[in-house]
Amino acid sequence: MIEEIGTHSMKDTQTQMREDSQRATLALLILVLVALCTASRSNAQEVRKVTSKAKDDATSKMESVKTVHADNSSSAENERTPDSAFDVSTKPTIDGGVPHQTPSPEPQKQSSKPEWHCGGFVDAGYLLDFNQPANRLFRSRGTTWHVDRLHLNMAGFYLRKKASEESPWGVELTAQAGKDTEVFGFSATAPNIGGFKYLRHLGPTNASYLAPVGKGLTLQGGIFSSLIGYDSLYAKDNFEYTRPWGADFTPYFMMGVNASYPFNKKLTGTFFVVNGYWHLAHANNVPSWGGQLAYAANSRVTLKETVMFGPHQTDTSFKFWRSLSDTIVERKTDRITFAFEYIYSSENVVAPGNPRALMMSAQLPIHWTINKRWSATVRPEVFWDRDGRWTLARQTVKALTSTLEYRIPYKWSNTIFRLEHRYDDSRGPDGGFFRGAELRPGVVGLTPTQHLLIFGLIFTFDR
Repeated sequence: MIEEIGTHSMKDTQTQMREDSQRATLALLILVLVALCTASRSNAQEVRKVTSKAKDDATSKMESVKTVHADNSSSAENERTPDSAFDVSTKPTIDGGVPHQTPSPEPQKQSSKPEWHCGGFVDAGYLLDFNQPANRLFRSRGTTWHVDRLHLNMAGFYLRKKASEESPWGVELTAQAGKDTEVFGFSATAPNIGGFKYLRHLGPTNASYLAPVGKGLTLQGGIFSSLIGYDSLYAKDNFEYTRPWGADFTPYFMMGVNASYPFNKKLTGTFFVVNGYWHLAHANNVPSWGGQLAYAANSRVTLKETVMFGPHQTDTSFKFWRSLSDTIVERKTDRITFAFEYIYSSENVVAPGNPRALMMSAQLPIHWTINKRWSATVRPEVFWDRDGRWTLARQTVKALTSTLEYRIPYKWSNTIFRLEHRYDDSRGPDGGFFRGAELRPGVVGLTPTQHLLIFGLIFTFDR
């Protein structure tokens, strides 16, 4: 997470060369993914051609049979395989619900090739800060942390294939770049992991396997989306452009392995072992571990409970382990999505007296889908870093964010416009937000409150 700074110094020539090299590497990776995506699309087209030809041949043969056996034409017609068959899934969806199923007297099992998806997104935003800080920084933040200037906060490209019964191996490759990749996965109290300059340009990048165990055991290894938190690192996947405080100080990604198993249509359990609290930090050589239970009470209400344990200091004694719990309740209807999230985390600090550090966070987002293009969201939240262990500032933050969104779908793309207002209030011994000109070189004054007017533009595509 970003350390407390007043201003950023200018990058020297050597640093700039290293960044140019990283951008070149990222561009090369994106080109490779594009090539793979194009190839997968070509293969899919060939499969469709072969399938279509087989269907035509089958139809021709059927017509021949009907000609030769005219008296049995009626029964032959009844026995013919339908031109289209429903692909009915019997496994729970990711939030525990069961997809709509269409009954069929004689279900037909399709043997199609696994489907690959490629896509990408570009996320640009302008955060107008009414405090007009000289350093143009949103204090104590890990995402959208620059204000008063247009920034490319995130851009990415991905290639995915989901594991299935027909093809048990899955893969996910994601390349990313932008301002939000600079601090989101790092720690304020632990050194960076080796190779972090390149790893920060990787989003979810992993392999998975659907093992034929019971109802299906899914194993996954690599970098994957965190099981902690209601919000994604990517604004395109969230109701609002800026993320809540609790999201910025809990993992967006995890690096390690996990295993997920659906006990029944309502309850799914997941166990994980990861390299640490932050996937781009190296506090020690002892992994962290945890698990999640996701329960679909009905088609509209989902409950998730996630816990995580592990050391985040050089002393890995059990009494210094960091613990975290994340509780999420979500209710969805056709128009309204209502959610509540509560996060609690604490650890004993290796310091005289072994003081206990504590962090708590809660949010209550309410999303209203007005029609297929317009939607609105309001999100009250509170964040408490009692000892400054997570934000490096002892503070209690209360915030209220309101967002109006307009979408323009076109074929396989989506253009999203968001107009957002955010009010934050930070109190405590070290609380406050940057304001005005520098008091002296490198030092900007603080004020308890901050108003932001945010303009966000997001373009996505998926094929």
